[in-house]
Amino acid sequence: MNTFAPPVQRLVTELSKLPGVGNRTAHRLAFHILRASGDDAAALANAILEVKQKIGLCEVCFNLADEARCRICQDPRRDHSTICVVEEPSDVIPLERTHEFHGVYHVLGGALSPIDGVDPEDLKIAELLTRVEDAAGAVHEVILATNPTTTGEATALHIAGELHQRSPQLVITRLASGLPVGADLEYADEVTLGKALAHRQAV
Repeated sequence: MNTFAPPVQRLVTELSKLPGVGNRTAHRLAFHILRASGDDAAALANAILEVKQKIGLCEVCFNLADEARCRICQDPRRDHSTICVVEEPSDVIPLERTHEFHGVYHVLGGALSPIDGVDPEDLKIAELLTRVEDAAGAVHEVILATNPTTTGEATALHIAGELHQRSPQLVITRLASGLPVGADLEYADEVTLGKALAHRQAV
């Protein structure tokens, strides 16, 4: 038997479907919404509806966009000769926060994982290859910024192989990985330390 009225229980159930939101957090959020003013609750509901209705994928890079092309692809100040390849639209945000990258992006929509049934055709890999080829030499570098996981590494290797085959002159790079700034060697795991050694730099 549920303690709460059906509308409250339904709200809790829907909120608990969000990533990282357990049953307890879902209850807290539900009661926060109940305490909020009608205007605030309506604004939240409308924002959810609006994002579902108006946000799609950029026709060029497959990042989130409310027009045919995203803001980054439309920006003439960006360096369109450098493409940074990421797995998901959410990966663009931390890269943009660094203010170090001034090129454009290509969002794959995931990573290769044969076990989960994710093959090259399920990602935007063919679109990346076409994009580079159609640029007719205007793209000079592709940065593979997939996650440093087994699936991310496999995806990067697959894309690098395809790009090398089609565009031998293209510079293909991978994000460096290793020890974070301020870390102590004694607390580093073997994989992280191994990556740091493998990608050591001259000083």
